[in-house]
Amino acid sequence: MKKLIMAGASLAVIPALLLAGCSQDAATQDQEPKTKENAEVSSDEQAASSPEPAPQPNYQAIEPSEAARPLESHYTETQLAEMPTTEAHGDDMERSVPLGQTLEKGTEDETDGPLQKNRIVSFYGHPDSTTMGILGEYSPEELMEKLKDQTKAYSELDPERPAIPAIELIATVAQRNPGEDGLYMHATADEDMERYAKLAEENDALLILDVQLGRDNIMNQVKSLEKYLKLPYVHLAIDTEFHVKEGQVPGEDLGHVDGENVQEAIEYVSKLASENGLPDKAVIVHQFADIIISNKEAIQPTENVEVVLNNDGHGIAALKRSGYHQLVHNQPIQYGGFKVFYQKDEPVMTPEEVLELDPAPAFVNYQ
Repeated sequence: MKKLIMAGASLAVIPALLLAGCSQDAATQDQEPKTKENAEVSSDEQAASSPEPAPQPNYQAIEPSEAARPLESHYTETQLAEMPTTEAHGDDMERSVPLGQTLEKGTEDETDGPLQKNRIVSFYGHPDSTTMGILGEYSPEELMEKLKDQTKAYSELDPERPAIPAIELIATVAQRNPGEDGLYMHATADEDMERYAKLAEENDALLILDVQLGRDNIMNQVKSLEKYLKLPYVHLAIDTEFHVKEGQVPGEDLGHVDGENVQEAIEYVSKLASENGLPDKAVIVHQFADIIISNKEAIQPTENVEVVLNNDGHGIAALKRSGYHQLVHNQPIQYGGFKVFYQKDEPVMTPEEVLELDPAPAFVNYQ
């Protein structure tokens, strides 16, 4: 878990710690002159060998009511007063994209992924812990009911981009104990992974598997989740702050990742989707301080993967807006994400306030 400190310069970490290719019969054909009939047969064979349609996504957005209208408001006088130029580090506070647009300025989306036409709203955490997020506070059934209600709120405010509910499950948990392998992390039990995968599937929702890394590397973590990532509704999140090096302890020392290593994971997921006929995927990259990710320009979307840079961290709303401005608005890659802490934000920003960020977050997660 993270906390933003008022000064902005200091940050403290509080731990919580699947195209089958169309095969064509190879039967020997008589060597006879081509007739119109033969030509028609040949045409049929060609049609049979043409590529299959793109795989269809396995999710259902929460549709808005008939009375829903797009958000029309802009920043209030109070919000502007809380977000002076100094908090934006001297930047111009003029919007970079129109109100409600999720694609960052100068970027595009070549996928058929969930963020093309929808927004994702997720609940984050681990079922075994009430301190790591909302997943541990409710039974799966109660959780899904509350998640759908929160998701509906965003569909009502942006009916042209109805929101999809998602469960963000911590799949590998960073810990202060080195464990038997010395990696300072442990994997979430398959029983829990399968339970929440089934819950997401039964509710037409997405499952996002979050890796906290510890001293392990990103690719080891991602490959360990391959059987789940081959499910059409499962996506990936990388929790960068918990990746520590020799001599460091997650939660005590601020972690760090190189953008090239993040990109390797993105390209791995992209290849997985392409080679297994899966719907396009999203990869969420969590960050709450600029120093956590170096070489960030190496992080790029692919033809099969949408990329979200998610502004993490809890604290005062004005500082959270400033953090989003610095880490998303000022460093456009594709989409922005924004985390809301029900228990630790001051105050808890409303969906209206979240959607007024620049650009509008395509991914909103609640902890």
